[in-house]
Order: sequence, then C-alpha cells, then structure tokens
Amino acid sequence: MRITFCSPGPKPEPWLAGLRAALPGSVVEKWQPGAPQADHAVVWAPPQQFFDEQAGLKGVFNMGAGVDALVKCRLPPHAVVVRLDDAGMAVQMAEFVCHAVIRHFRELDAYEADIARGEWTYRKPLARADFPVGVMGLGVLGERVAKAVAQFEFPTLGWSRTRRRIEGVRCFAGPEQFEEFLASTRILVCLLPLTPETQDIMNARTLGRLRPGGYVINVARGAHLVDEDLIALLDSGHLAGAALDVFRTEPLPAGHPFWQHPKIAVTPHTSARTLREESIAQIAGKILALERGEPVAGVIDPKRGY
Repeated sequence: MRITFCSPGPKPEPWLAGLRAALPGSVVEKWQPGAPQADHAVVWAPPQQFFDEQAGLKGVFNMGAGVDALVKCRLPPHAVVVRLDDAGMAVQMAEFVCHAVIRHFRELDAYEADIARGEWTYRKPLARADFPVGVMGLGVLGERVAKAVAQFEFPTLGWSRTRRRIEGVRCFAGPEQFEEFLASTRILVCLLPLTPETQDIMNARTLGRLRPGGYVINVARGAHLVDEDLIALLDSGHLAGAALDVFRTEPLPAGHPFWQHPKIAVTPHTSARTLREESIAQIAGKILALERGEPVAGVIDPKRGY
C-alpha cells in the first residue's frame, strides 16, 4: 500500500515517521510532482495539481476537522474524503470556548483593565439566566462545546442544519428556526462548517437579532463573519464584545481594526490545534478500515461541503 503526504504547513518528517510506524509495510512518502500513484493521501490544503496527478486515490484524509479548502478542489471521482472526527481537538475547543464565555460573563476583561490602571474594584455578580449561550453547528466539536457550556449552568442552545438531541441543550434546526435561535441567544458561538450557505452568516441582520449586549465567539472560519458589520454593532452598543480566533486573512494583517478595537479579543487561530500523534492514529485506523471494506466515521460529502 502506498500513502502520499501533501501539506504546505507542518514539517512532513514527523508525520511521515508516524504514519510509517502506524502502517508497517506501507510505502509512505511526501508528494512531489510526478510521484507514483498512491492508494491513499493524507493532506492539508493541497494544490489542484496534486489531485490532477493522483486521480486514482481511494481515500483522502484531511488533517483537520475543517474541509472548506479541500472541497474547493476537483477531487478524484472515486475517492472517499474523510476528515478528523476529534483527535484531541474537541476538548481543546470546549475549554477555549468556556474560557471565552466565562471571561465575558464574569467581566474578567474589565477587571484586567482596572488592575492595569491600579484600581481595586468590585462588580455586582451577574445572573447566568441572562446569558444564554447559542452554539451554531452541532457536529463533533459543537456538541462537545455545548455540553461543556451547559455544565456551567448557562442556558445552552444549539442550532444545526438537521435536528439534533443533546442532553441539557435546547436544539433548533433548519432555516425555519434560525431566527428564534438567534433571538434567544446572548452569547453566540460559531462552529459551523464553511459552505456557500454559511459564508457571511454573521452579518448586520443576524447579529442584530441577538439579545442586547450580545457577545460573539468565532472559532470556525473567518469568512463566516462580516468584519465591518461586527464593528458597527460593537460601536453602536448593541453588541458588548467579541472573541475572535479565526479571520478572513491569516495572519491577521497589520492595521486591521480588530487588533486595536477595545471590545475585541484576538487569538491566532489556536482554539483547537491538530495533535499529531492522535491524528496519525486515527488516520491510520481509518485507512486500514477502508482497506478491509469497513465503514469509517467522518466521511464528507464534497457537494455539501462537510
């Protein structure tokens, strides 16, 4: 069995070594133009040339949960395209979002500002009931985030394309319930896949539907958010703030207004990082399952985009 690895990002050597150890007897090589045909590919944001040359792939394994860059390519017609289910990312995402929610709810950002000025202050405790948290996207990561938020006794809502049932979470589904979901939410968390339908989904109209004093947490993709609309709603006072981990252009360009806006907390796309050892074990297991003709989790529909 031949495995090819194609990614412009992480150094290939640790991935190659790990895949060779997990798949003994297989040929595992970094892709180069003109390389021999492989059976399976492990990729992150590969160029179109890669798929043009590797048209006979049986399986394409994405080194992450988000596949928006992958589905933009013309993919091999018979390849099964598989994303990571979790591989250690769900718990990272849950802790990141809970931190952002609690930092806002407990006004820790305001305390930090006071302390920086040398001021010793107290604020009246707020009621959790007044801060319902709505999670857009209830896949593997979204479900874990919603459950984690609910453990802190915030009213927790979830919205997804199709109906889900999650203990402790009030679930909404489909476009017919989207407006009700937004109007019931004060802290909005975006964990949607990026598709033509979800691009720009956080805009002046939808964010304007949030409860007054709303807060936005985006840990999905930068293109979900219309930057100018967020700033306008922050400046008008309808939104209280935002925690943004993903951006339309990354790294976030110097001079972008998000850097200096007093109501925006910026982090460098670090909410959930791919953990190499866990990812290699999951990918190797799925490759072997496909070779045995068994079903695998995480298969995506390129036409749907997730």
